[in-house]
Amino acid sequence: MARVLISMPEEFLNMIDSVADVENRSRSELIREALRTYIYKQQVRQSATAAKNAELLEELLE
Repeated sequence: MARVLISMPEEFLNMIDSVADVENRSRSELIREALRTYIYKQQVRQSATAAKNAELLEELLE
């Protein structure tokens, strides 16, 4: 697994650590899940946008 160095405000890191502690997970696990969720939502949005664009194109071509 690759390691990544990121910078963030100390306050934000403290919030991440608090959530990780409550959920009994590592900081890395929590951040990986957050990024997976973000990527999935982006893909859903892109699919929805593509479907909407296809519908608009179909309407224009009718």
